[in-house]
Amino acid sequence: MKLAVIGLGLIGGSIALTLKKNEFADQVIGIDKSEEHCRRALELGIADTIFPLEAGIREADIIVLAVPVDAAAEMLPRILDMCGKQVILDAGSTKVSVERAAANHPKRGRFVATHPIWGTEFSGPDAARTDEMKGRLTVICNPERSDKDALEIVEALYRSLGMNIVYQDAENHDLHAAYVSHISHLTSFALALAVLDKEKEEEQIFRLAGAGFQSTVRLAKSNPDTWVPIFKDNRSNVLDVLNDQIFFLRQMKKLIEMEEYETLHKLLTDANRIKGIIN
Repeated sequence: MKLAVIGLGLIGGSIALTLKKNEFADQVIGIDKSEEHCRRALELGIADTIFPLEAGIREADIIVLAVPVDAAAEMLPRILDMCGKQVILDAGSTKVSVERAAANHPKRGRFVATHPIWGTEFSGPDAARTDEMKGRLTVICNPERSDKDALEIVEALYRSLGMNIVYQDAENHDLHAAYVSHISHLTSFALALAVLDKEKEEEQIFRLAGAGFQSTVRLAKSNPDTWVPIFKDNRSNVLDVLNDQIFFLRQMKKLIEMEEYETLHKLLTDANRIKGIIN
């Protein structure tokens, strides 16, 4: 099975490394606009060869589109134009835009919209890891719109990665992703900005940073080239979630200002219910 990976960064690189290790892919064709990414992908064994877009698609059996979500929506119709019986899957954090991009294409059935829910704050080929997706969740959106054989191949690919598969429509996926992923990144970016601003006055602040700060701000290391397109693409849902979060932040601020600590305690206790969900 020949795998073409468009976008040789964290996600595309990790998929390629693991599928090569598992022998799901006999050969990985790398495609990336960055010459540096192509060079590193060859050095790290992510890709066996580097091809231009059209030649790589022509040679491949499966195409993994692992680029920022705005680029994926722009590229997908062109990739479908170049395809015969190849299977295409994307790995983006939003799904409505790619679904719309492919919706009226005569080869729509060759595309499977997916979101492997795994990642780190690092980016580029050097961030790629083997077997890190094992036990994680991947979402396949609108499976009824894909050809039966294309869907089966993509399901087998994710099973080879060790991932558990769930199915959703694209609209629900993007709403839920805003709550459980996108808002976390926005919160982390905002906290990092607040602390960096404070650090101008208090140089020692980072020496006091404990595990709580480290874990909360970790996502602020994430690549803006990845996340700005996500926030733009999922703008409506992200704004709804932001409004909810701002409401509760203002409520906590008011309770502290008014020294209503008993009410604050009740609010925080209510927040503790998240333990039952996450655990």
